[in-house]
Amino acid sequence: MLLLLAACGGTAREQASTTSMSPADPTTTTQVTTTGQATTQPTTTDPSTTVPAPSTTLPPPTSTTVPTEVVHVFPIDPPDAASYSPGGHSYPATDLFAPEGTAFVAVTSGVIQGVSRVDTWDPEVGDGATKAGLFVSLIGDDGVRYYGSHLSEVADGIEAGVRVKAGQLLGLVGASGNARRTPPHLHFGISRPTALGDWEIRRGEVDPVPFLDAWKAGDTAATPEV
Repeated sequence: MLLLLAACGGTAREQASTTSMSPADPTTTTQVTTTGQATTQPTTTDPSTTVPAPSTTLPPPTSTTVPTEVVHVFPIDPPDAASYSPGGHSYPATDLFAPEGTAFVAVTSGVIQGVSRVDTWDPEVGDGATKAGLFVSLIGDDGVRYYGSHLSEVADGIEAGVRVKAGQLLGLVGASGNARRTPPHLHFGISRPTALGDWEIRRGEVDPVPFLDAWKAGDTAATPEV
C-alpha cells in the first residue's frame, strides 16, 4: 500500500506549462517541467500566420518643384503706344515716348529694389542723383536690374522688397525730374545690380534696343547679359 501511494504521489508532482513568443516569431516554445527538471521543445508554426514587423524605410522623396522659365515682356503696355530709337544718351539707355499715363510694367518677375515717389529735381542744383524724378528699380529673377524713370506716378503697393510678376503695373509714363520740359517718356535702363544710390550705373550700362525689339516681337526668352 505504501509503495502504491508513493508511486501515485510521484505522478501528481508532474507539471506542464506552455509559453508563446511574439507573433512575428515563426516558432513557439513549449516548456515541460517534470519532477523539477525543465526541457524545451521548439514547435514550428504556419508561416502564413506570421505578422511581419512594420517597415521603417520611407520611399525616396518626390520633388514637387516645377522649374519656372523666366519670361520677359515689353516695358510699355500696350507696346504699340511707345516709340523709341537708338542713341539719345552718352551712355546705354533708351527713352520710350508714350502718352502720359501709359502703363509702365515689370519686364520680368523679380523683386523691387527701390522707388522714388517724390520729384526732388532742382535745375538750379543740377544733382544727377535726382534727375530721374519718380522711378522704379527692379531686380529681375534673371539677375538683371531694370530701371524706369520720369514717371508721373508709381503704382500702389510698389515698394522696396515687394515681389512682382512680369507684366505687372509698376507706374505711369510721365515727365518728372529733368524731363519736365520734354514730351512724356520712360527712361529705360538695363544694368547689373548695384546699390540703389549708384545712379550712374542704375541709369543704364547695356543697350536696351536689341532687347526691346525682341520683346516687342514676342521673344520672351531674350535676356540681357550684365
